[in-house]
Amino acid sequence: MGFKQTLSKGLKGFGRVQVSHGAVITYTALLLILFIAFTIRVLPIRWEIPAGTLGLNEFDPYYQYTATNYMVQHGLLSPYWPTHWINTQQFYPAGIDMGMSLPSLPMTAAALFNIISALGVSIDVMSFCALLAPVLGTLAVFIIYFLGKDMGGKNVGLLAALVLALSPSVIQRSSLGFFDTETVGVIALLMFIFLFLRAIEPTRSLRSMMLYSLGAAGALAYFSGGWGAAYFLIGLAVLFVLTLVLIKRYSQRLLISYSITFGLGLFIATMVPFLSPSYLTTGVVLPVAGVFVILCIAEVLRAQISARTKTIVAAAFLVVLVAGVAAIAGFGDISNIAAKFGSVIDPFERASLPIIESVAEHRITAWGSIYYELGIGVLFFLLGLYFALKNPTTRNVFLVIFGMTTLYFAGSMVRLLVLLAPAFALLAAIGVMSLLKPFYTLLRESGVRATVKSKRGLKRISREYSAIVVVIVFLLLMSNYAFMPQSGGQPRLYNSVYGPITISASSLPIGGQYLQEPIPPWRDMLSYTRNNLQSTSVVCSWWDYGDWLGMLGNVTTLCDNTTSNTTQIENVAYAMMVNETQSAKMLKHYDVQYMLVFVTLQVEVTSDGSISGVSFAGYGDEGKWYWMARISGEAESRFLTDDTFGTSWMNDDYRWTDETAFGNTTSDSSGNQQFVYNDMGLNSTVYKLMSATEQQWAAQYGLTVSDQKAEAPEYFNQVYIAGLDIDAYTAAYLYGGLVPLVALYEFDWDAYNAATNSTATP
Repeated sequence: MGFKQTLSKGLKGFGRVQVSHGAVITYTALLLILFIAFTIRVLPIRWEIPAGTLGLNEFDPYYQYTATNYMVQHGLLSPYWPTHWINTQQFYPAGIDMGMSLPSLPMTAAALFNIISALGVSIDVMSFCALLAPVLGTLAVFIIYFLGKDMGGKNVGLLAALVLALSPSVIQRSSLGFFDTETVGVIALLMFIFLFLRAIEPTRSLRSMMLYSLGAAGALAYFSGGWGAAYFLIGLAVLFVLTLVLIKRYSQRLLISYSITFGLGLFIATMVPFLSPSYLTTGVVLPVAGVFVILCIAEVLRAQISARTKTIVAAAFLVVLVAGVAAIAGFGDISNIAAKFGSVIDPFERASLPIIESVAEHRITAWGSIYYELGIGVLFFLLGLYFALKNPTTRNVFLVIFGMTTLYFAGSMVRLLVLLAPAFALLAAIGVMSLLKPFYTLLRESGVRATVKSKRGLKRISREYSAIVVVIVFLLLMSNYAFMPQSGGQPRLYNSVYGPITISASSLPIGGQYLQEPIPPWRDMLSYTRNNLQSTSVVCSWWDYGDWLGMLGNVTTLCDNTTSNTTQIENVAYAMMVNETQSAKMLKHYDVQYMLVFVTLQVEVTSDGSISGVSFAGYGDEGKWYWMARISGEAESRFLTDDTFGTSWMNDDYRWTDETAFGNTTSDSSGNQQFVYNDMGLNSTVYKLMSATEQQWAAQYGLTVSDQKAEAPEYFNQVYIAGLDIDAYTAAYLYGGLVPLVALYEFDWDAYNAATNSTATP
């Protein structure tokens, strides 16, 4: 057959392809949902356009960006091989081992960036990373459609995709600039569930089962190498498989799929330097081996052998299991998971861990946050649990376990609401569709009325009543996602994302309905350090700003959000809380030349609209200093005995365990509580610098300071304060009454040496 005949035949065949109206509607709806998901997630771009480049949101994404940028310049394996890259601009002087970073997100981003660059697309790495977050968030919505389709059909898949697309916690963590571990974590979680549940389906061929098991292993390895919450996925899968065995749903397919998935997945995960083979002996991963032994026992018990042999083999397996665990524990090889993950299981443990508790997203979730996340949809979530329990198929058993465990962990830690979101989307979709199914069926019938039994006989239900029920459910969902305002009159689904990224808002909690343009102080400060300081200049600041200063300001910092050296964070907190003379000893040890503080002020406006004064607002270091006191106070015993400088850092006359050593909380005549600083608090280094910054801004505009005033710093000279040009009326009517000030001070070693008769230099 010639080429023309072949082409003609192919085109004729293409012309005969028919697509049903249902398929057209389904895929059109799915595309619309994906469009909505992406559009909502890029809303913050409005405030990035004036800046001329796209930035990253919050703080942690800058760490991921650093690894990505290094991979783009030096190769995908460069942070890990042939030697680890030690970034000495972070956690100076020891630096931070970037070879211990989780590779999934930065390696994915670097590989995709190289691909689009090869195709001729011109974009900088940071802008690409900022845009990649909403793309990956939209991809997660696409995946959950197919997972929901497997759970309950196309309608469940579409509704689950819509719910996930509009989930506030997922939107927030996949919006423009949120280039962090959750973006790949949610994708890997959904892919693992989708592939593993397909692998254990009894109707699939051996070849299909093997392929899906291999895919699930890859998803597990990708999750483990991308987000620490892989502990949850591993525990969830182990609990699910164990439950299947206990309810007598064991099959040989389950053993084979489980072995391939976890054997290969965990083997690949141990290749990640941060995880290493010790990952297999952590308290969460070790049960994988235990359940494998149980599966082997179940396989033996179903074999056609004598009862005596079954008993002997089962006992032997159990002895091996117990002996193995005992041996590992005896040699001390059972690794503990990080305190942050352990505190999720026991949230009360966080009360004794201020370095974890100081992070807002690590705190116990308030009921208000759960309502904000779920809204009235919680009713459909509960209905979904009911219908899943009523029909306990293998997939529904998984869904129940998935929903209940994520609900517990989301209640334990605010950050983990993002794990609850996929389970909520699936169960809420099942709840809605199961509730509407009989009414929907009735609506499709023509000329027939359904009947129900009652005490007085039979009652007829017309199609109109079914239509009313469908409309009511539709209105509830619409009000939940589109019309229900939570604050400022904005619907909750985009109130969480419709605002500038953190740095463009200068770390102020101002939503998009109030802010018309970016707030410049933080960008101005980072531009100043980048252009006027050296990359080797050591700047001491609280850990929240370490990533910004190091990666955008191009200076050397002592600590940041990676918290890779908690001892050094305690030391920085100590340097902030002691007086200037004591602080100098710590600063000398770290070669510090500059100290930076971030202060937010609240402009006080009278009833006639005039500006009466100014006070601390609490969003900067003036609201974080008590965490500095608690974190350094946790190391009190070490500071009392540490003689790094030839003398202990603390003594019996100058010590603390928390903020109460620096003052106390009192109530004014109106019943408002305020913190009153004592001499120790007023002379702390951080308060002196904050007070000096506040007083300078107030004096510039002739305003009265309501806060306690500290004496001027003795050994710190002002270098630059970003935000001094924001006048009171601009703050009051454009920035919600807030003034952000980022102040850089240089330590005067000459003045210190003259006063203390020493020869210290940085």
